[in-house]
Amino acid sequence: MNSDHHSKGGLARAKSLSPEERSAIARRAALARHKKDLPKAIAEGILEIGDLKIPCAVLDDQNNTRILTQNGFLKAIGRHPFASGGTGASIDGTPPFLRPKNLKPFVSSELERSTTPVQFLPKNPTAGAGGIGYGYRAQLLPDVCWVYQDAMMAGKLLPSQTHIGEACRLFLKAITNHAIENLVDRATGFDDLRKRRAIDAIIKQYVEKERLPYVKMFDLDFYRHIYRLNGWPFDPENTKRPGIVGHYTNDIYDRLAPGVKEALHARVKRNSKGRPTQKLTQYLTKDEGKLRLKELLGGVKILMSQSTEWKSFKIKLDEYYPKFGETMQLPLSQNSYKLPKPN
Repeated sequence: MNSDHHSKGGLARAKSLSPEERSAIARRAALARHKKDLPKAIAEGILEIGDLKIPCAVLDDQNNTRILTQNGFLKAIGRHPFASGGTGASIDGTPPFLRPKNLKPFVSSELERSTTPVQFLPKNPTAGAGGIGYGYRAQLLPDVCWVYQDAMMAGKLLPSQTHIGEACRLFLKAITNHAIENLVDRATGFDDLRKRRAIDAIIKQYVEKERLPYVKMFDLDFYRHIYRLNGWPFDPENTKRPGIVGHYTNDIYDRLAPGVKEALHARVKRNSKGRPTQKLTQYLTKDEGKLRLKELLGGVKILMSQSTEWKSFKIKLDEYYPKFGETMQLPLSQNSYKLPKPN
């Protein structure tokens, strides 16, 4: 069966469709094209402020826009989402909650420009909404609440608006000393996601995917200081060192950058006993990882040279180069390791 026959069959089927069916097909096609251009929600949650529970999301656009769903926004200011004109679906015009003339003196032109609803693709879309979510930028909620608060304080609210003014007052009271975007980040879990992304970006800068040729980074001076500060005899010809020295070396990576030590350990190959058969430094990037480690070791050796024993050095080390992700620095315990005896 040739393509000409297929095209004729398609034309015949198209002619057999009613105008309503053809219109529906065209709408679905247009919607599919439109959805491709919409930002997607990468984190969703429920923002709880006082008695309010507002669905919210963080989008995958360039600014990671934080939004409150349209229905949740309207409920927060005491408006029914399905009241007359209450859906705020007018994409280009002023939304209903800022349209009354008595509010105009309290609405800045900047605020009016920021009231455009945001269309996005939810992580779990509902069929009834065509898979598209509607919301407002999170910062708009306190801004709108201040409009009603200012109007109420000036005695300009209409009786029909009093409940909205009261809802806005309660909301502003509830978020005192809180940044709305931080609250959304916490509610959606995006706060943790943002931290993870920041760590991933650092790891990409510091850690190679493939092993590089070995370059000595931890030199004899570093180990000579370790032995001196612990009162151990040092033989520069003997490369076999007690196990705790390896832990001291690992401790330096904890101070290099967040997540780097774990990423390096995940890269190196290991023997059947789980011990690394490659050097961690072989997976440090040349331009960033090795450079930063060299700078760090330079500073560490200065602190070592200024110390007379291990305990005082560790106090200085924790002060000048604290471990990432820790609030308290504890010296490594030596009780569980067999150490060489001092002379």
